[in-house]
Amino acid sequence: MPTTSPATYAILAFSCILYGISLLWTLRLGGGGLSGGGLFGFDIGVISGEVLLRLGESLPLPYNLQEPWRFVTAVFLHASILHIGFNMWFLMDVGPLVEELYGSARLLFIYVLTGVGGYIFASVFSRYPAIGGSGALLGLIGVLLAMSMGRQTAGMQMLRRQLIYLLIYIAVISLLPGVSFLAHLGGFACGFGLGKIMRDRKPATPEERKLASVLGWASAIIVAASFAMVIQAIVRGVI
Repeated sequence: MPTTSPATYAILAFSCILYGISLLWTLRLGGGGLSGGGLFGFDIGVISGEVLLRLGESLPLPYNLQEPWRFVTAVFLHASILHIGFNMWFLMDVGPLVEELYGSARLLFIYVLTGVGGYIFASVFSRYPAIGGSGALLGLIGVLLAMSMGRQTAGMQMLRRQLIYLLIYIAVISLLPGVSFLAHLGGFACGFGLGKIMRDRKPATPEERKLASVLGWASAIIVAASFAMVIQAIVRGVI
């Protein structure tokens, strides 16, 4: 990973690898992996619904409670080239800023926790499956907005305005068919709450560095364990 923003690049790389695997699997099944309806009436690299289901898309709550890894795995899955392209573009705009402020370990923790929070919220109130990192990305926006609230420096005011404009744009996009508004809302609320309780600086003391390391490693282990459960379920033929 690059020496600057390594956690952001790790998330980017892992998401892209998973998309590549899901696309190859879709093509092997003979599905329409290279064309489809898509969010804007056209798309390329559309992933089969069967593949997304087996790799761990988020489902309504009763199903997710039986297979809780779906709360995590859905954060890193994407449905098409446009889907992953927009999300990873967004990640590379926002992720390095959050990572610079909070450190790499806490960036990974924020991304995973807010992504999971978004899918918990969506699975409780929605009857539809959902995937993608957009809930986690809204979590990063929530952290930044909470951090900038109440600060009147020119830099903070400019950042706050940009974040609000971005939220308005995302809110409009979230109303389009096929977009999980509830996952966006849940991820943002979770991130905003974290932004209110976390100090907006990198860990400074040995205790803070130790806690940040624990949070980062715990997040990475949870992600690895969740996909290990997916693999085990596929091998056993459960999904």
